[in-house]
Amino acid sequence: IQSQIKRNRQNVHRHERNKAFRSELKTREKAAVAAAESGDAAAAHDLLVLAQTRIDVAASRGLIHKNTAARKKSRLTKRVAALLG
Repeated sequence: IQSQIKRNRQNVHRHERNKAFRSELKTREKAAVAAAESGDAAAAHDLLVLAQTRIDVAASRGLIHKNTAARKKSRLTKRVAALLG
């Protein structure tokens, strides 16, 4: 069935794109925490804002649920703030 063949192609393409985006989210979160651990408040703040923005984009695209996005942002903010203390 032609429509199913096309659907399978699209699913593979979207899966790869979504996987890359989720991986980027983890990388952004780790970068923000690493900057906070090093004590660089300015860099930590910039990376935190960037990570939160990417989390919001993921939620708006439907890659993660909106409550998951809110939870991730909250936990990340708390963690960075505690490290900068």
